[in-house]
Amino acid sequence: MPSERLAVLTVQGLGFAYPKQSALFADWSLDIAPGVTWLGGDESSGKTTLLRLLAGELSAQQGSLCINGVALAERPAAYHTQVAWVEPRTQAFDALTPQAYWDHLRARYPSWSAALLAELIDGLALAPHLAKTLTMLSTGTKRKVLLAGSLASGAAVTLLDEPFAALDKASIDLLLELLQEAATHPSRSWVVADYVAPRGVRLAGVVGLAV
Repeated sequence: MPSERLAVLTVQGLGFAYPKQSALFADWSLDIAPGVTWLGGDESSGKTTLLRLLAGELSAQQGSLCINGVALAERPAAYHTQVAWVEPRTQAFDALTPQAYWDHLRARYPSWSAALLAELIDGLALAPHLAKTLTMLSTGTKRKVLLAGSLASGAAVTLLDEPFAALDKASIDLLLELLQEAATHPSRSWVVADYVAPRGVRLAGVVGLAV
């Protein structure tokens, strides 16, 4: 579903393969427009790998990535301040409390929204868990903490990997509401990687990956 709006993130000639495996992406190009883009595909089709490449967490063997004129290869630090991404299964922040984790992100993102974070703490029912470390939290609650940080980042590009997994209905409804609002944003992009498109959200683009 193409968009006429100017791309926020541009991928040109991307090439990537894991060691001793065939190429997962070869001469692959993409423009991500403002709003919400759905990244779909079956298991092992490369959805998470692509998000990690777009985030600059994985290094591509070929190609270029650029957000709002900032090229990853030329200005990696500036690029990283414009993209929000966290692996939802990560254990890297398990020793932190939710607030310490969010403080870590706030220092990174110039457009961090304390107001949205407060709304998310309330809407995702996180208040009872703020004094706990992430390792003490259930899978669903930990995912809520990580999700809240990404959504509050204010980043030009927010990458969400199966964001509805392990969420309760109230949290799913809140996330859908936020994505519906995001769909009309004139200058920011959200990429949602999942098996099905987010319900009721007008999409700026659809990217389908095949095994």
